[in-house]
Amino acid sequence: MTSTADKWNQRYVKQLAAAVAPQPAAVLTANAALLPPPPGPVLDLACGLGANAKWLAARGFAVTAWDISPVAINDLRRSSAGTGWMIDAAVRDVLQAPPASGAYQAIIVANFLERSLFPHLVNALAPGGVLFYQTFTLERAPDGPGPANPEYLLAVNELLLLCDSLHLRYYHEPGRADADAQGLAQLVAQKQAG
Repeated sequence: MTSTADKWNQRYVKQLAAAVAPQPAAVLTANAALLPPPPGPVLDLACGLGANAKWLAARGFAVTAWDISPVAINDLRRSSAGTGWMIDAAVRDVLQAPPASGAYQAIIVANFLERSLFPHLVNALAPGGVLFYQTFTLERAPDGPGPANPEYLLAVNELLLLCDSLHLRYYHEPGRADADAQGLAQLVAQKQAG
C-alpha cells in the first residue's frame, strides 16, 4: 500500500523531471494587497515545490513551508539556498501536527483540501491574520486539473461555510460555464483583530 507521502513524492519527481516551474496561487498574487506587511510570519501549508513560499519570501516575508513530501521539501530547500530568503521548509503531516494557535499573520493553502483542518487554520491565525485559500470544486471539468475523487473537491459554496467564522475579503467560485477558471474556488478571509 502506497503512503500519502509516497504518492506525493512520485508526483513531485515527475513534475521536477518535466522541468515545469510551479506558479504561485492566483488567489495570492491577485490579492497581494490583502497581505499583512512583511515580515509576517506566514505559513505556506501543503506547499509542494514552494511557489507560494518563494513568492512570499522574495517580498520580505518570513515563511514557514510545510509539506508531507520529502522530495518537495528537499527541492524547496535546494532551490532557495543562497537567496537570502527567510524560508523554514519542513516535512510535516499537518493532520497529525496542525499549526500552533495564533502563530501566523497569513496562511496560504492551494490545491489541498482536508475539511477537518479548517478549525486549526482559523485557530492558527493571529488576530487580524488572513487566510488565502484556493482549491478545486465539483464544478471542475472532468478532464481538467485537480483530483477526480469528490472527497477532495468542494461543493458549491462549501469554502464559504468552512470559513464562516472569518471576515470575508474576497471570494470567487466559477461555475462550469467559466472554462478558464478550472473549477477553482478562491477565498481570502480575515480573523477579527480583537
